[in-house]
Amino acid sequence: MLRRLLPTLLLVPAFASAEQFAIDPVHTRVMVAASHAGFSQAIGAVSGSSGRVDFDDGWANAKVDVTLPMQKLDFGDAGWNRAVQNLLATDRFADAHFVSDRVTPRDANHAEICGTLTLHGVSKPLCMDATLNALKRHPMPPFRRTAGFSATAKLDRFDYGIDDWPSVIGRDVELRIEIEASRGIGAPKPDVPAPSNEPTETPTP
Repeated sequence: MLRRLLPTLLLVPAFASAEQFAIDPVHTRVMVAASHAGFSQAIGAVSGSSGRVDFDDGWANAKVDVTLPMQKLDFGDAGWNRAVQNLLATDRFADAHFVSDRVTPRDANHAEICGTLTLHGVSKPLCMDATLNALKRHPMPPFRRTAGFSATAKLDRFDYGIDDWPSVIGRDVELRIEIEASRGIGAPKPDVPAPSNEPTETPTP
């Protein structure tokens, strides 16, 4: 019996060391900015994303797969939000989806992440500059191992068939992505400190 189990037991460390992180929908946000008739940059943000980040051995084997609920894109005004929802046709294309296919490390904390962005029903290649902010145990319960990244990218909205209002909304869109992802099953819980009169869980090394 032991002889039959030994090959399986030898494989356990390899699986246990895999660093797969679930996207934290609360602390992951994507900011978009586009020219508003040349007067200012209209800024909106999307929260509530889902997906995963794989970070096995630094950037070399890193992967990103994230889905953004475009109906949650918020520009801070109800009327402006409705106009943007119509522009993006979110009744038909509710989500945007990015999945990486190549990661090129620049150093230990920086890399170029390239993949495919599907937006407005159109899939196009997109590259972003990414920074690893932290990879460590979170200081708040339940003390999950957490990875944090920042990234920037640019896209031409016309490439995705989003070409209405060319004199009002700029075609170049800047993206800023802030991602927190934690290892474990399911989405991480929001960081709400336990009341001081109740014991908290002791971190496990």
